[in-house]
Amino acid sequence: MAFDDRLERIVARSEEVQALMSSGELTGENFTRLSQEYAELEPVVASIQAWKSAEEQKAGAQALLDDPEMRELAQMELAEIEATLPDLQHALRLALLPKDAADERSAILEIRPAAGGDEAGLFAAELFDAYRRFSEQNGWRFEVMEYAENEVAGLKEGMATISGRSVFARLKYESGVHRVQRVPATESQGRIHTSTVTVAVLPEAEEVDVTVNDDDLRIDVYRASGAGGQHVNKTESAVRITHMPSGIVVAMQEEKSQHKNKAKAMKILRARLYERERAQLHATRAADRKSQVGTGDRSERIRTYNFPQGRVTDHRINLTLYKIDRIMGGEFDEIIDALTREEQTELLAAEGF
Repeated sequence: MAFDDRLERIVARSEEVQALMSSGELTGENFTRLSQEYAELEPVVASIQAWKSAEEQKAGAQALLDDPEMRELAQMELAEIEATLPDLQHALRLALLPKDAADERSAILEIRPAAGGDEAGLFAAELFDAYRRFSEQNGWRFEVMEYAENEVAGLKEGMATISGRSVFARLKYESGVHRVQRVPATESQGRIHTSTVTVAVLPEAEEVDVTVNDDDLRIDVYRASGAGGQHVNKTESAVRITHMPSGIVVAMQEEKSQHKNKAKAMKILRARLYERERAQLHATRAADRKSQVGTGDRSERIRTYNFPQGRVTDHRINLTLYKIDRIMGGEFDEIIDALTREEQTELLAAEGF
């Protein structure tokens, strides 16, 4: 389909949807569906109109170049228009790119230490706090769902729901192995150790996204335990849910209520199942959660945090920033913006723009 024809079809569809919504004949689910479609089309149409308006102004200015009295003014106007056109064209191409249906969703963050023992657990706790601060800076709600510490106040496993607009769109690039290089507090010889932490960011799933049959679940309850394995609860409030068809296991013991732990575990299970379905539909994403975060081996990594040198390097785009303190303080925007631009560039090339 020719580019101009594609634009005309989008505008025509937007007008059609708007007319249907204004007719008063739609109710319930149909109105909601069309409202969502219109909301998706609206920014695309705005980009189309801005670009077309600039092209029309350019044509008008070019037509005045033959008029001696208007030539100088037309040349000035033409220069201004041509200066804005590349940005308008780029914005339009970005607006036309296929959208990830999960981008606008809230997300579930999961962080676990991998290689490196206690030092990996300590860095996992620091990274968990860094994402908490990043969420606060963006006005998102950060709700801890599970936080299990080890014997040295490091993190054994941390999970949180991050709620807000476009959370997944911003945080999805964080999934993978994060490597830290530094001298542990317990290291008497001053040697630099390398440890790794796995991060998974899953789009939050609604009940309508995935069907979970009760017959497919095995639910076990047990007493919650603290650091070192000691029991901290005399009642069986902890819950472990196994989804037998997929083999996914979710355990939750953060709450004192068995009911609340079960509800949290089901929320995480739905998110993992939803991501699993997305992975099967989109070959460019990981096939399942395990390949998304890797094995945690030191040789696998998406990013390295080198404390002695004060640098953070994202290996996917060869970006190095010497501001480790600010990044660990939650300032991830520069990295995420660069990763977003890289993905957009790849998508534009794939679309032939």
